[in-house]
Amino acid sequence: QVQLVESGGGLVQAGGSLRLSCAASGRSFSRYTMAWFRQAPGKEREFVARITWGGGDTYYADSVKNRATISRDNAKNTMYLQMNSLKSEDTADYYCAATTTYCSGTGCQGRSQYDYWGQGTQVTVSS
Repeated sequence: QVQLVESGGGLVQAGGSLRLSCAASGRSFSRYTMAWFRQAPGKEREFVARITWGGGDTYYADSVKNRATISRDNAKNTMYLQMNSLKSEDTADYYCAATTTYCSGTGCQGRSQYDYWGQGTQVTVSS
């Protein structure tokens, strides 16, 4: 089992950057596929990005592709999401999630595929 805590959210101007962190506690962090999801007010939670155990395989939603970078430091039990060129439509609560399923390619974009979730961190982009 793993516990997840997000941080790094806040208020940022459009065009700016933000780095979100997801700290994991528990065992065998390096064996979890990790992902970021987000949920805007009045909308469903949506997939943002996913990274495999060793960090060698990543996948991004079209809405953030070329603006976001997902990474992880298994020695620190931490995952990151660097977001650049932020837009007002990036405003949402951002959640990290974990699963023991190994995912590659376009796999593991569904919320139901993840077993563990953090409480979320709020990102507000002002235009």
